[in-house]
Amino acid sequence: MQQLVRHPFVLFVISFVLMSIAARLGSRTLRSRIQIDEDTRDDFKIVQSATLTLLALVIGFSLSMAVGRYDQRKNLEEEEANAIGTEFVRAELLADAEAAVVRSLLVQYLALRVEFYQTRDLQRVQQIDAATADMQAKLWTAAKAGAVKQPSPLSALAIAGMNDVINTQGYTQAAWWNRIPVAAWILMIVIGLFSNLLVGYGVKNANAKNRFLVIMPLTVSLSFLLIADIDSPRNGIIRIVPQNLISTAQSLPKP
Repeated sequence: MQQLVRHPFVLFVISFVLMSIAARLGSRTLRSRIQIDEDTRDDFKIVQSATLTLLALVIGFSLSMAVGRYDQRKNLEEEEANAIGTEFVRAELLADAEAAVVRSLLVQYLALRVEFYQTRDLQRVQQIDAATADMQAKLWTAAKAGAVKQPSPLSALAIAGMNDVINTQGYTQAAWWNRIPVAAWILMIVIGLFSNLLVGYGVKNANAKNRFLVIMPLTVSLSFLLIADIDSPRNGIIRIVPQNLISTAQSLPKP
C-alpha cells in the first residue's frame, strides 16, 4: 500500500476500478437481493448521507494534511537556500585557505541539493544522499579547521552558519519522509467503497443509473489522485520547484 500511494496515477486507476465495482455491486447484486421499500427508504437515505458526509470529511482532512506537508517542504527549501547563501558570506570570517575551500565545497553542495529536488530516479537519489553526507563531512571539517586556526567570536559565526546548513538538510529530509499514514489511506478507500456501494444500491432510476455509477467512482478517485499527488514529493505532477536554491546557485561565483 505504501508503494501504491507513491504513484498517484496508478492509485487513480486502481481506486476507480474498485469504486466502480463497488457501485455496480450495490446496483445489481445488492439491490436485486434486498429491495428498498418505502418504509425503509428514509432510513436508508440517512445512512447514505452520513456515509457520504464521513467520506467527504476524511478526504478533506487528508487533503489538508497533504497541503500542510507540501507547504512545509516548500518553506524548508527556502530555509536551505538562505542557510547556504548566508554561510557562503560568513566563510570569509575563517582563515583564507579554509574560506576558499568552504566556498568551493558550498557551490558543489548546492548543486547536489538542487538535483535532489529535481530528480525522479530513486537510484540517483540514493547516490545524492551519500554524496550529500560526504560533502557535509568535508564542509564541517574545513569550517572547523578554519575556526581552530583563527579562533574568534567571528569565526564562531561561520561554525554556527555551517551548523544551520547541515540542520536544514536534515529537516528537509524528515519532511520528505513525512507522508500521510497508510492507515489513513486504507480508511479512505474502505469508506469510499462503502459509499459507492450505497450510491449504487440507492439509484432506482434506470436512465440515470449508468451516469451515477460513473460519476461517483470518478469523483472519489480524482480526490485520491489529488491527495496522493500533493503528498508525493517526487512522483507527482505537483512538485516543489527549488527556485530559491537555483537562484542562490546563480548568484554565487563559480569556483
